[in-house]
Amino acid sequence: MIASLIAFFALFLQVFLRVPIAFAMIITGTAGFALLRNWDASLRLTGNAAFDTVFSFTLSVIPLFILMGNLLTRSGVSDALFLTAHRSLYRLKGGLAMATIVACGGFSAVCGSSLATAATMSKVAMPSMRKTGYADSLATGAIAAGGTLGILIPPSVILIIYGLITEADIGKLFLAGILPGLFGVVCYIAAVAVTVRLKPGLAPDEAGVAPITRADITGVIAVVGLFAVIMIGIYGGLFTPSEAAAIGALVSLVIAIVRGSLGLRDYLAICFDTARTSAMIFALIIGAEVFSNFVSYAGLPDAILAWVSGLAVGPYVVILALVLVYIVLGAVLESLSMILLTVPIFYPLILSLDFGTGWLADADNVTIWFGILVVVVTEISLISPPIGLNVFVLRSVLRDVPITTMFRGILPFWAADIVRLVAIISVPAIALVLI
Repeated sequence: MIASLIAFFALFLQVFLRVPIAFAMIITGTAGFALLRNWDASLRLTGNAAFDTVFSFTLSVIPLFILMGNLLTRSGVSDALFLTAHRSLYRLKGGLAMATIVACGGFSAVCGSSLATAATMSKVAMPSMRKTGYADSLATGAIAAGGTLGILIPPSVILIIYGLITEADIGKLFLAGILPGLFGVVCYIAAVAVTVRLKPGLAPDEAGVAPITRADITGVIAVVGLFAVIMIGIYGGLFTPSEAAAIGALVSLVIAIVRGSLGLRDYLAICFDTARTSAMIFALIIGAEVFSNFVSYAGLPDAILAWVSGLAVGPYVVILALVLVYIVLGAVLESLSMILLTVPIFYPLILSLDFGTGWLADADNVTIWFGILVVVVTEISLISPPIGLNVFVLRSVLRDVPITTMFRGILPFWAADIVRLVAIISVPAIALVLI
């Protein structure tokens, strides 16, 4: 137990000193295991972790889904989603911000990354909102919050990683993410409606816009069709998640070619970006496996389980405590790193809790439900100060908007996320009814 706490202190110290967290986890885990055992065993364990991760067939789903999202991003599908949503909602007060949320939700269904969703939609939606007269706070808040949907609405890279760690059914995780994701869209739209009602000056009344074009409809149909193929194929047993990712990437390539908006340089850039992002994720996975092997050997999960078992508290008190831990960690850690670090430690604890009868009486349901909770809390961390990675992604694109303005615009959406989180904890059926 003491060794694990020292290791966490060393890990956070390295992160504070700007050591990339993947390497910080590898260094800490390797050195810690060596001190507890010996260097030969430690280096062998680290080498095996790297080899098994890189050559894992199951993990091939990650670069394929990233490639799919990159192809659709560059082919202009995001523009079609935004324009269709705008032309459908412009009559409502704050309709352009609502359209941004809807477009983010639609784009998340083919992207799988919150940061990519936020970066893409900032380039698509921000110019239109500024031209129309929206306040920067509401505009950036809508984009940053809408971007968080990328890690929940399937296909989600975070849900795939969670499924691999817990050996959960990835198809069921994807299905479980649909309703909470749609619920998030509704909550964000409600947040816009309430905000512009209280402060009408943040969003002007919009004049008429051009009608929806055939190109817009084609883009929407492409997204909906691709999403349906992936979900029906996985859940219907027609193909595995890895095969679904390959089919999705191939269909995305066909869509990009048919739309005819990309040149050879664009395709090369897509391949390089996919390789770069995949390498980053694989490095994090290797680091997390090395570190989790160390803390497991040091006995931290067993110690936490024994400590919680000795407390006379109900399971939902434990859940709320873990939610608070995730919110605090989200202020200093990147989302994927946080999940890779914590799930191997907290997951055995969750399985040990007795939720009684109902939806959570089944251990598989508990696994799926906890995964959705973890992702929703991670979404909250993506827009929470002082880190709020989605906010800093926007800041890198919109350098003329102060970071304080962005965080001020986030507040209504952050409150909406808390409402959604409480609802999913109170009513597990929101996440479990479709599986």
